[in-house]
Amino acid sequence: MIKLFRYLKPFWMQVALVIVLVFLQTMSELYLPTLMSDIVDKGVVNGDVSYIWKIGGYMLAVAAAGMLCSIGASFFTAKSATGFGRVLRSKVFSHVETFSQEEINQIGTDSLITRTTNDIFQVQQVLTIMLRMMVMAPLMCIGGIIMALTRDVKLSGVLAVAIPVIAIVILFVQSKAIPLFQLMQKKLDALNRVMRENLTGIRVIRAFSRTDFEKERFDHANVDLTNTAIRVNKIMAVMMPMMMLILNFSTIAIVWFGGHRIDSGAMEVGDLMAFIQYAMQIMFSFIMLSVMFIMIPRASVSAGRIREVLDLNTKIIDPKEPKQANENLSRTIVFDNVAFRYENAEQPVLSNISFQAGPGEVTAIIGGTGSGKSTLLNLIPRFYDVTKGRILIDGTDIREMKQEDLRKKIGFVPQKAVLFSGTIAENIRYGNQQATDAEVEHAAEVAQAASFIKEMPDGFQSVISQGGTNVSGGQKQRLSIARALVRKAEFYLFDDSFSALDFKTDAALRRALKKETGESCVLIVAQRVSTVMDADRIIVLDEGKIAGIGTHRELLETCGVYREIVSSQLAEEEYA
Repeated sequence: MIKLFRYLKPFWMQVALVIVLVFLQTMSELYLPTLMSDIVDKGVVNGDVSYIWKIGGYMLAVAAAGMLCSIGASFFTAKSATGFGRVLRSKVFSHVETFSQEEINQIGTDSLITRTTNDIFQVQQVLTIMLRMMVMAPLMCIGGIIMALTRDVKLSGVLAVAIPVIAIVILFVQSKAIPLFQLMQKKLDALNRVMRENLTGIRVIRAFSRTDFEKERFDHANVDLTNTAIRVNKIMAVMMPMMMLILNFSTIAIVWFGGHRIDSGAMEVGDLMAFIQYAMQIMFSFIMLSVMFIMIPRASVSAGRIREVLDLNTKIIDPKEPKQANENLSRTIVFDNVAFRYENAEQPVLSNISFQAGPGEVTAIIGGTGSGKSTLLNLIPRFYDVTKGRILIDGTDIREMKQEDLRKKIGFVPQKAVLFSGTIAENIRYGNQQATDAEVEHAAEVAQAASFIKEMPDGFQSVISQGGTNVSGGQKQRLSIARALVRKAEFYLFDDSFSALDFKTDAALRRALKKETGESCVLIVAQRVSTVMDADRIIVLDEGKIAGIGTHRELLETCGVYREIVSSQLAEEEYA
């Protein structure tokens, strides 16, 4: 957790001010019992009313100063801790943005959300307590012991017995609680995962009447987390009663032995009262520490999980000396003996993939489910890095280019259409922030989206809800295509982006695309033969390998896999 505190550097002046204010507050609280002792021994015993008023005034002033210091310390503590939380959340989010899909899969989306929200909140909360109690508790403990010794050394023997007992209780509880706190965060991840799956898959759940099953699954995760939390709280619940028991027995012992000391004339009544106050302060300093020890174990687990994210570096990095693309080979893609294997997978997804696509050409990729079509397309923007071979963009290995420069050349439409909350115009302009209204409307026209946009009450200013739940699957795909087109890219990658379109819209869209992307290099992954028939080049994948490359007619004659796909979708007279 200490490693995370480097993000407190922007707030070092506020932290320093908190330490000074807490120090002054603690000094005022340590000074008050001494003043009270003087009032009793010198004022009350001697009947000196003026002295009582005088010292009482000092006590009031010291208490007021302590209160002001406490308010100031609370204000700057809150400001520092919340600022720290803001900076840390920003760092984690920015770092996660650099992850490839491999690192995101390694930690898990649900866990990343928990770490960015709940875990950072836990660390922020403990920091709020630490900034005050880490200074106050030791000062009050040490100062209280010193002041108690100045009142009566022999009576301090009671404290010599009580303090080690308190320390043993704290250490025992902490040793039992830390493993459970670690388990609790994992249970929270599991609960978030179930909740996220339920919210994103609510239509499927209802369609298959699995609501009761999902309730049981959520209840199981919820009860699992609850039971772990109860176990932790049972252990933590032991601490405070034990602390108070030790505190009360210590007070009884001090009054008992202190009474004998007063009776023998070795101690004044005011000194005993002050000693009791200092003993209380010492004990309460340990209670403060115990509160910290309650929160620190969970916060340390959370800090470890945050640090795990920040220490995880993506394998896909920019080269130290990036190369520029060759202008003489503009808008060309070359796959040179490419192979790819997912981490921990037994078999490669792609093997021996070699082909070339140039400007003005449409290259279509088709094959059965699981043949590696989408994976092949995801290698081009470096969502994953090839395991073997190389991919050349304009004659340059993409691993030797800056990722930003590479992706600026690409207009990408993912297999699952993703829209963001905001207006339709903002979603289309996501592909090019500088696009004019005319360019946005033109992209929508080409993507066959203008017709349904104009039917909406606010046109291009109509609001898209979170996840695009207020538009259909086909409309989402067309908006995603418009977003890619407004980029005016050199390369267009369509990952099964026409699957939700009817045949009429599909045909109209492909005709419009041909005119719009005439100078660009276009790669289309598709399931439909009708979508790829007119492509300049069709690549047939079968179990991660190229089964054939050619035009529609060439493949009908030379590739058995392609013939099977065609015959399963079209009547003989259609593809003849």
